[in-house]
Amino acid sequence: MQKIVFNAHYLMYFDTAMADYWRTLALPYEEAMQALGGELYVKKTSVIHHASARFDDLLDVAMQCQKIGHSSIVFHGAIFRGDDLIVTCELIYVFADSITQRACPVPEALRQVLLGFEDGQSVMTVKTGHWDDLGWDAMEIRIEVFVDEQLIALELENDEEDAAAFHAVAYNGLGQVIATGRLLKGQQGQGRIGRMAVKRVLRGSGQGAAVLAALQTEATRRGDNELALHAQTSAQGFYERLGFKGRGDVFDEVGLSHIEMFLAL
Repeated sequence: MQKIVFNAHYLMYFDTAMADYWRTLALPYEEAMQALGGELYVKKTSVIHHASARFDDLLDVAMQCQKIGHSSIVFHGAIFRGDDLIVTCELIYVFADSITQRACPVPEALRQVLLGFEDGQSVMTVKTGHWDDLGWDAMEIRIEVFVDEQLIALELENDEEDAAAFHAVAYNGLGQVIATGRLLKGQQGQGRIGRMAVKRVLRGSGQGAAVLAALQTEATRRGDNELALHAQTSAQGFYERLGFKGRGDVFDEVGLSHIEMFLAL
């Protein structure tokens, strides 16, 4: 038995990397394609094998948008084991009508997102301000996460504190809302963060951290000496990685387990 990775599996690795590529672009793939009015279809795949990966190898998969034509997008991928190049590939996609599957021009908005990312530009924008300006967008993602996904009652999600809070909302390159959070004034110089919500398919790719950073900047600007929040225990690790520490025991809030966390400023 050779004990090497079956050749066809490398295509699965590249396909998985493409899914992560869209997450890195802050584009929820299905919603993004619906907004763009089409779909991407694989036109051609070519793979060159330079060496063999073996069972239990730890592999890194790299993906880059190499070229954007009239209706096609070319990606180059590479799989590494440490510094050793294992496999390279070229993936050619065609943007097409999702019903007729006839090729269409690559939308300018998608073109700009891809080119901007490959040029090192940020894939999202975080806007901050008051409820009157950002409330509609903030509620869109909050209803999706808290009401539709976590089944929290709408009347518990929507409260009177929004009007007095400082809000941050993150948007991707297509202008879609992808994350939000708010900052309230607590007692004795404490800032209280709440209503942190990130689109499910994009979690773990930086949107929540960007929103939290914007709220922290505002708390520092106004002179708060501590940030505090009630974190769902499932998100405790996320806040710990950003410097927050747990305080007290786990408790129930709206039917979900939470823990208070804080960050000294």
